[in-house]
Amino acid sequence: MRGWDGARIAELAGAQLLGAPSRTGRSAGPSRVGIDSRTAAPGELFVGLRGERSNGGRHAPAALAAGAWGVLVDAEHAPGALEAAPGAVVLAHPDPLAALQALAKAWRRELAERGASVVAITGSTGKTSTKDILEALLSPQRRVAASPENFNTEIGLPLAVLAAPRDTEVLILEMAMRGAGQIAELTDIAEPDVGVIVNVGLVHLELLGSLEQIAAAKGELIAGIAPGKTVVVPCDEPMLAAHLRSDVRTVTFGEGGEVRLLRRHAQGAVSIRAGERQLELRPSFSQAHNLQNLLAAVGAAHALGIKPRGKVDVRFSARRGERHALDGGVVLIDDCYNANPMSTRAAIDELAATAPARRVAVLGDMLELGAESPRLHREIGAYAAARGVDLLVAVGPLAAEMRDAFTGEAHAVADAAAAAELLRRRLRNRDTVLVKGSRGVRLERVVDALSAGPRSLQDPVADAGVPVPAAVQEPR
Repeated sequence: MRGWDGARIAELAGAQLLGAPSRTGRSAGPSRVGIDSRTAAPGELFVGLRGERSNGGRHAPAALAAGAWGVLVDAEHAPGALEAAPGAVVLAHPDPLAALQALAKAWRRELAERGASVVAITGSTGKTSTKDILEALLSPQRRVAASPENFNTEIGLPLAVLAAPRDTEVLILEMAMRGAGQIAELTDIAEPDVGVIVNVGLVHLELLGSLEQIAAAKGELIAGIAPGKTVVVPCDEPMLAAHLRSDVRTVTFGEGGEVRLLRRHAQGAVSIRAGERQLELRPSFSQAHNLQNLLAAVGAAHALGIKPRGKVDVRFSARRGERHALDGGVVLIDDCYNANPMSTRAAIDELAATAPARRVAVLGDMLELGAESPRLHREIGAYAAARGVDLLVAVGPLAAEMRDAFTGEAHAVADAAAAAELLRRRLRNRDTVLVKGSRGVRLERVVDALSAGPRSLQDPVADAGVPVPAAVQEPR
């Protein structure tokens, strides 16, 4: 956006331009876009968005005082911003979020004119990891920009687009949804050349009602992509079949797909078939679910005509399977960014496959599952038992259902603080501890507590009779 002056931004955003010509006519436009006045910096276009409890427009004077290039706010707050900083670039729009999205769409098109391609990734689980993997696959060969962290909503995605440098060759965007119509909205902004649907699983049932409706929501990416573009979908996902289009190229991944895993070699190398090509890659990860995500990412690269090669060194986003070594040989798996039945099963599989000794699962509520929630939580408890979990700590009122279906030692606790206290008393040397739950359960507090504080490791044989906090229900 650096080449856009105030008049150009007003035109693209559909906003009214206020301010002195000496400021608004500058050829050097804003260097970035932000929505938080507390972090506003020189060169930034501050956009004051309406929130549930406040309006960001009232912070426009503070952003200008911090050196912001200009502000984009609603008509109510534009006069105050101009009064606070006479001569500043002030843009007024009835709906600043719509203006932000319009600017993102315009910048995406300017990037396309410069030869950039856009890949949009969605899915019930694994979309962030797939984004991270694809960025690592493409970066050695292309100038890549990708959504930071979880910038995947109607606010975050436009910010991710506008943050892409002018020389970007591939822009990777993550798309999240909480209900029908949201992926369609994001697709309209991103105008992807390649759309990737990693999977379809039981998430947001409370809002969508059924797996078919979840698939339809993900299928909005297919519906919104332009004719002649490409979608990358799982080979074994019948729920998406009705949403595929004859005027859009389809690349399938997974067993039996156009992109598939041929074999795993020693030292973690893998051979992958992508169309007529065979790729030899050395990923920095080995989890089964991330190898599936690797296939989805290779599918996107294949659709772009890029052949990845060699080492794939991925730095995954925070709290998505991070491993921490604690005292006594304990390994803590921090996978508490979020949870649903599909991702929780995958995490339990990884725990079962990698734990050298006792397997401990700290599992929190899986939210937004609606009327099916009790059954789905009980199924996770039974699955954990079947996969050889030795100790289950269920955190929250919904997760307590897991305890009833678990056949080994299980505890149900009210919250993360109680879970951390229990674990301090019950962990043994060489335990592997998985921590996973929905964001609302705040299980990062368990991870932080165990990582920071001393604990009493119990003898593997003689730990019977260890006192349990009052908040903990006795195992059964």
